[in-house]
Amino acid sequence: MAKGEQKARPALWGAIKEVFNWYPSEYPSEERKLLFKLDVSILVFACLCFFVKFLDQTNITNAYVSGLKEDFGLYGNELNYFNICYYTAYVVFQVPGLLLMSRPKLARWLLPTLEILWGVCTFAQSRVTNVHQLYALRFLVGMFEAPVFAGTHFILGSWYSGPELFKRAGTWFVCNPLGTMVSGYLQAAAYTNLSGVAGMPGWRWLFIIDGIFTIPVALIGFLIFPGIPDSPPPFFLSKRDIEIAKERIKRANIRRPGRLGVDVFKRSLRRWHIYVFLFCYACMILSSYPSGYMSLWLKAEGYPVTKVNQIPTGIYGITIVSSWLGTTLASIYPSWIIYTIISACSLFSTLCMSIWNIPTGLKFFAWFLFGVSGCASPILYSTVNTIVKDDSEERALIMGSMMTFGYSFNIWVPLLLFPTAGPDGAPRWRKGWPTTFVFYFLLWAGFITSIVLYRRDRRKNSRFGGEASSSEAESEAGEGVRTPELDGEERIVVESTNK
Repeated sequence: MAKGEQKARPALWGAIKEVFNWYPSEYPSEERKLLFKLDVSILVFACLCFFVKFLDQTNITNAYVSGLKEDFGLYGNELNYFNICYYTAYVVFQVPGLLLMSRPKLARWLLPTLEILWGVCTFAQSRVTNVHQLYALRFLVGMFEAPVFAGTHFILGSWYSGPELFKRAGTWFVCNPLGTMVSGYLQAAAYTNLSGVAGMPGWRWLFIIDGIFTIPVALIGFLIFPGIPDSPPPFFLSKRDIEIAKERIKRANIRRPGRLGVDVFKRSLRRWHIYVFLFCYACMILSSYPSGYMSLWLKAEGYPVTKVNQIPTGIYGITIVSSWLGTTLASIYPSWIIYTIISACSLFSTLCMSIWNIPTGLKFFAWFLFGVSGCASPILYSTVNTIVKDDSEERALIMGSMMTFGYSFNIWVPLLLFPTAGPDGAPRWRKGWPTTFVFYFLLWAGFITSIVLYRRDRRKNSRFGGEASSSEAESEAGEGVRTPELDGEERIVVESTNK
């Protein structure tokens, strides 16, 4: 080859080293320093923000099984209604939030401001006197949290590319299960140590504790969160840092934000990306819904409240490891292989739950194995960032639409397939578990379809002399930027011309 040589995928030791290789030696020193600054600023705030988001999102389930149900006499589908209120707002405000996130002047301040607002709502949930107030507050929390997940993926995809992106997306996603995991321990501690303090039950203290976590994180965001490269820079990023960042995104063919208009929708609807990725995310949301309710099974089995809150945290511990390791391996090996392994584990667990009458030990194993699916989401979103990097507005629209489309099903499907009460209710779900099996399979099929279509587009651009594609390949080769193996082809590893 003219500019480099083809290199086989790394052996086991090489792969292990690559897992921890966040600042490649072939990068110029200035670029490595910039990456470190971005990691400290973006990842620190994004991880803390995501952590408290999932504390505040999932605390309702922990409160429900720790006394809220009995205090308010909630013996119907109220837990589902709490989630419906949350996800209705979450759906409605996704696309507007993501499109605002693509605006440089707003990108730096939007997430910290929203976090202040949902922190106030979290505090307010500790003082509710009836279930209707709780419905309203869950709606507000969902509205303010709407852009956090997809918006952070958008921010990451605006600064990073290739294996950098996959590794950081996986590390950031760790805070999803970590927040849920810690929420379980916090509720167990609140139930044990704070019940009756100041005349309040432990579940009310959980909301107060979560609010105390939330507000300081928002204040940190105002100081260190950089937004996107075209946003007003925070104090620690010099003019030269911003120049290097813009050179990097130009080199990786990541298109900077342009005019926001109706044409964004027109050109997005003409391409396959939005349809395939919306389908994938809807399947992901619906398939993952029941795996988060191990606590309901434990409660039905007669476990004490502290164990009901603590035992499910094992799932989130597995999710933490798989989120970090799986996304890193997807940046080294073909991502479709990693996704196939994830899907096989999820299908096995769902099959066990569909059968249901199995040994208790196997049922525990199946519950915990669901944790392996934790890396499915960051891999999918990193794939979107990589495939749609040539259009910033389309990328924001797709990511917001994925959340909107996926969670719009989460508003009503659980009422049909995953009712809390009744003969087919939680955690047996006679209809829900078999349907979940189908959704897991369709998710895998949709992801493979995206890889096949991406390979087709690359071959077509290459065959017909697509200048943008050729320029991208030349730029990536000449600058030493490595791309993830989305299509299973071997990388071209070359010496950087910047050295």
